[in-house]
Amino acid sequence: MRKRTLVVNDMMQSGYQYQLTEPQGRNFDATFCPDLTPKQMLQLGIFGGKYMTDTTGEFPRSWFADAKLATASRDLSLNYFGVDASQPLSVWRKSGWIHPDDPRGWFQWYCRYYMGRRVPEEDQRQIKRWKAMRRHVRQIERHCEPGDLACRKRQRQALLHWAYDSRKI
Repeated sequence: MRKRTLVVNDMMQSGYQYQLTEPQGRNFDATFCPDLTPKQMLQLGIFGGKYMTDTTGEFPRSWFADAKLATASRDLSLNYFGVDASQPLSVWRKSGWIHPDDPRGWFQWYCRYYMGRRVPEEDQRQIKRWKAMRRHVRQIERHCEPGDLACRKRQRQALLHWAYDSRKI
């Protein structure tokens, strides 16, 4: 694969550059097996439709063709489960979850990782955080009837934000 450099200019980053060193959607860490691609997540409805509205130039147009994006402010009806399952960015920053390369957090990291960017130490940190979300899968398995999508909607929406597809539980 020929390495390619992307330059990001959006509301949160100006002049940020990164290299794509792996083919899109391939060569993931062996322990990282998300259920959903970024495109699928955007189509299902995440983050009230507001998370990626100024980054459409960075990622493939196809990701946004059927994405549920808000035109003004966040719209929780665009979330697949219709509920708020997010914490403010200020909480993420205070908790130390934000890496300077990805000021929007885990989903931005995942989009860039999916595209082919690799930052080994940060990749391992984010994959560890992704694995920690399995506890919510176990809660749904323990407390909900199989296929009952109305059970624990906030947890299900949160899992969707982390590329877990709780519709299969």
